[in-house]
Amino acid sequence: MSPAPYTAPAHYFRPSRSHAVVVGGGTMGADVAVVLCRAGCRTTIVESNPERRAELPAKVGNGLNQLGSSERIDQLHSVASLEELDWDSVDVVIECIPEKLDIKQKLFAQLATLARPDTLLASNSSSFPISAISEGLESAERMVGLHFFMPAHLTPLVEVVCGERTDTDKARNLYSFMRQCGMVPVFVKRDLPGFLANRLQHALAREAFALIDAGVASPEDVDAAVRFGFGFRFLAAGPVLQRDHAGLEVHCAAGATMYPSLAANTEPAKCLAERVAAGKYGMKTGEGFFKWTPDTIAAERQRYQNLLLSGLELLKQELPPVQDAEEA
Repeated sequence: MSPAPYTAPAHYFRPSRSHAVVVGGGTMGADVAVVLCRAGCRTTIVESNPERRAELPAKVGNGLNQLGSSERIDQLHSVASLEELDWDSVDVVIECIPEKLDIKQKLFAQLATLARPDTLLASNSSSFPISAISEGLESAERMVGLHFFMPAHLTPLVEVVCGERTDTDKARNLYSFMRQCGMVPVFVKRDLPGFLANRLQHALAREAFALIDAGVASPEDVDAAVRFGFGFRFLAAGPVLQRDHAGLEVHCAAGATMYPSLAANTEPAKCLAERVAAGKYGMKTGEGFFKWTPDTIAAERQRYQNLLLSGLELLKQELPPVQDAEEA
């Protein structure tokens, strides 16, 4: 189902008229900058490491080129510290620093004193709820979780997550901002662990690894069942809409049969925990469920990105349009 036409309220920020700051110039920060620059948003990345900062134009430029928006690289700027920014001009801040709660809390305490009172303060944290990051801060009402998925510029979904004290209108402002960037935002009203998408993903993963533990299927066959079966259909319809296609009575009857035997373990599966204990983390260590070399990693990442780009092309008519400067 295509998204309905959308017009942002007049008082909401618009990418082509805004200045966004991304704190952290790692892989995620660079990809988030691609999303912003593509929408014509003036984008500044704060990165203290000089070598990493020097690589940003090439990284962001490559992402923009993948999306056919290479000319938007002129929207990118970078600085070494928060103090170098013109804070009166900053409308949105997106934090993309390492997943450590104490340094995130310290950063947002700084942002609360530097940014304008109406500046939106967002965290891309995948593990810490925005309520925890904002604890004790007077700025909590304008702090919002903004969870991207890697690679952020090729995965359209972004979660807009409300904390206990988040002002709903400010979260809606950020939702609108992301939609105008051509992303598909989902509004998560409560910051439960894992938010929305990761809870769904882990529910599937729990059953997948339980089936491997039980010797029901190999890792390769589990992946094939998802990719070429129901996962293939997810490009066209999510699990709720697909059930309307198939018939709710069919799903309800199947659920009554299967639910009692589905995995309900509260700890990670043996096949997963054993590999982690052995230091087999996947590509980063050369082995996980599969063995990897530098050559096979490069080939796999290229294959993966090529398929994501093809998926974006298939979904082009389903995605919100990127708002051009003339439309702002």
